[in-house]
Amino acid sequence: MKASATTSMQLGQQLHMTPQLLQSIRLLQLDGLQLELEIRRVLEHNPLLELDEEPVASAMPEPADAQAEVASFDELPETSMWDVRGAGWNDADDDGMQRIAAGESTDPQLRILQRLSAELDTRDLEVAAYWLENCDDAGYLTAPLDALTRRACALFDRHASEIEGVRQRLLAGDPAGVAACDLRECLLAQLAALPGTVAARPLAARLIRDALDALAAHDIGAVARRLGCDEADAHEAVRLVLSLDPKPGEAGAPEADQAVVPDVVVWKADAGWRVALNPRSTPRISINAGYERAVAEGEGGAATAPMRELLQEARWFTRGLSMRYDTLLRTARVIVERQAAFLEQGEEAMAPLTLKEVADAIGMHESTVSRITTGKYLQTPRGTIEMKRFFAVRLDGANVSGAAVRAMVKRLIDAEPAQRPLADDAIAALLARQGVHIARRTVAKYREQLDIAPARARRNARSHTLLARTG
Repeated sequence: MKASATTSMQLGQQLHMTPQLLQSIRLLQLDGLQLELEIRRVLEHNPLLELDEEPVASAMPEPADAQAEVASFDELPETSMWDVRGAGWNDADDDGMQRIAAGESTDPQLRILQRLSAELDTRDLEVAAYWLENCDDAGYLTAPLDALTRRACALFDRHASEIEGVRQRLLAGDPAGVAACDLRECLLAQLAALPGTVAARPLAARLIRDALDALAAHDIGAVARRLGCDEADAHEAVRLVLSLDPKPGEAGAPEADQAVVPDVVVWKADAGWRVALNPRSTPRISINAGYERAVAEGEGGAATAPMRELLQEARWFTRGLSMRYDTLLRTARVIVERQAAFLEQGEEAMAPLTLKEVADAIGMHESTVSRITTGKYLQTPRGTIEMKRFFAVRLDGANVSGAAVRAMVKRLIDAEPAQRPLADDAIAALLARQGVHIARRTVAKYREQLDIAPARARRNARSHTLLARTG
């Protein structure tokens, strides 16, 4: 009986997943580019639908800075960006080495060699050209590393360590990651080459080594579990990894503008924060009134059956699109209301916020909020920000978010005396005075996520710098 009841319940759930609901769910989770492609496809397939050409009235501000399409660090590249090609650029009838030697090529490989010519002698430069000759367009080796190394040793009569040393120069060069064996080595090289203090670098390195498959599946929860961290920290690591270039060999090639088109625009008005959909990323589709009337009034013969089916599909699509826009706007309004302090004051004012809280506020399920905030962007006075970034985990035992405390830790370290850096317990004591009570180990965790060394190491590094300047 129990099994029968479970089966009945599953069948009942399946029956409620109508085509209309499935299409609405699908439209919710599409990002801006995917939505544009879907609308084009539907318009080509269904003659009853038409694109509303007249712009929708909007209360958005007119200044150029409010309408500009701003690319931000939080931009997430398309999934296709992670599909690394395996085809090489040196076809049988096209000798890549000759093109480099001729000095007339516009290949990115030539520009890499030109930059290296100021650092490497002629012998090493020849080895660098060899490695580049055996890279594909994306910058990856086209054959196993061991085989290529043995061949280079024989070709240049040099030790394997010297051959590998030149490859490591390419990996750490400009652009970093060229001549990598695989995606992991490529991304780790780029991560190591990032200058200065980089937030979440250690966690991002672990993600690259241990959780790339979870990242490729867009499963932040799996990434967090794999790394043993909360989802807010996983989001930071994911953003850093996705800011890297999986195809460094194409870095010098001309590229199309990849600026994010925000889905929602947020600005400060006299009465408070205002939120509006961006007409450029929320195209309006309608059913041609004449066609709809003709189909509705037509006789129920077989000749009109296909048109009736198209009319039903058109109605489903327009309703699903309206649901997407309504859900997007309502969700954005709640996020802006809850994170108004962040928009005004910055990272330290990021409030704890969960999917459930937003879902409760708009009367929908958490999964709906998750879909509508994935790959969608808000244009704000603080830049174009992915909606997912506004969700922050509450710090245990405190009324602030982990993201806010991390920003506080960074501010305290940035302001510390050069020769008297703050230890982790001292930072915890200063935060306690501000009403934020956290353990020393929590401070250490956030400091490591910010890629900041311990107090003793910071003091030693500054002492060496001072000696070098005065020496």
